Amino acid sequence: MPFTPSDHASCSDLLCREDASVLAGDSPGGAAGLAEFPDESDESIAGLIAAEADYSPGFDYPDRFRSKSLDSAARQEAVAWILKVPAAGGYLDSVVHVYYGFRPLTAYLAVNYLDRFLSSHRLPQNEWALQLLSVACLSLAAKLEETLLPSLLDLQVEGAKFIFKPRTILRMELLVLNALNWRLRSVTPFAFINFFVRKIDPSGKHARSLVSRVTEITLATAKDTKFLSHCPSSLAAASIIRAADEVEDLTFVDPGIAASWCIGLTEEGIADCYQSLKQAILDGTRREPPMILPQLRVTTPTNMGPSASSSSSPPNKRRKLNNNC
Repeated sequence: MPFTPSDHASCSDLLCREDASVLAGDSPGGAAGLAEFPDESDESIAGLIAAEADYSPGFDYPDRFRSKSLDSAARQEAVAWILKVPAAGGYLDSVVHVYYGFRPLTAYLAVNYLDRFLSSHRLPQNEWALQLLSVACLSLAAKLEETLLPSLLDLQVEGAKFIFKPRTILRMELLVLNALNWRLRSVTPFAFINFFVRKIDPSGKHARSLVSRVTEITLATAKDTKFLSHCPSSLAAASIIRAADEVEDLTFVDPGIAASWCIGLTEEGIADCYQSLKQAILDGTRREPPMILPQLRVTTPTNMGPSASSSSSPPNKRRKLNNNC
C-alpha cells in the first residue's frame, strides 16, 4: 500500500491489510526462494553480482535526490540514526555511545530496506513518518541478522524524536515487507568483502585489518546519496582498493586488476566508485567534523561472506543500476 502526500499523518494510515494467508504460501524471497551459496567460489560470487541490481533501489532513485524531488538531508538524518543505534561492541564507538552490539551488516541492510521502500513509495510529508520507517527497517534487519534483540521500545532509545508503540512499528514492518516483496536477504557489499580481500591478500597477513577498514568505508558511504548509483560489488571492490592503499607492503591494485577478480565486475564501475571515494575523502578534509570516511576503529568478524547477505534466485530479466554495473 503506497503512501501519498494526501494521506493523513496518523497511525491509522499504517494499518496493514495483509492477513495470515501471506505467510502460508511461498512468498518471494522466502526460505523456498533463497539461493544457497555454501562457499565463496567464483561461481557463487558471480551469481551475487548478477543478482545485485534486483536488491537495490530503482534506477532513477539517485536522480530524484539530485533533482530535489526527494530530500537528501532527511535521508541523511534517517541513515545517521540507523548507523548510530547499532553502534556497539567497537562498531563506530569513536563517534557514538555503546548500545546493542548489532553487526555492521544489520545497519547496512536497514539502510537498503529504507532506500528500496522510498524508491517506490511516498511517505506523508511530516517528520515522524521517515523516523517510523527507519525504526521498522532496523527492526527487520535485526530480526534477520541478530540473535539478541532489544524490545521495539528500547530500539528507539537513542536520538529518537518520536516514540512509537510496538504495534505501530509492526504494522510499518508489514508495509515494508510488502514493498520489498518479502525479499530481505539482500545483496550488499558485505557479500563480497572476504572474497575480494583474499584476492588482494592471499596470505591473509592483513586480512583482519582490511576487512575492518572496508567495513568502516562501506558504512560511512551509506549516508551519501552519490554512492546510491554504484553497485554493491563495485563499492566493495573500490573500498578494498582504497583500504589497500593504506597498507605499504601490499601489491598495487587498480580498477583494471580488480575487475579481473570475478565475472560481472567492470573496470569502469569500480573506477567511478573509487573516484567517488577519493572525492568524498577530499571533501571530508574540508569539513568539521568530516562527513564521510572518518578514521574509525572497528572490530569486525571475518566470516561475512555470501551466507550473511546472499539473495534469492534472480529473475530472468534484471534491471541495471547504471551503465557502470
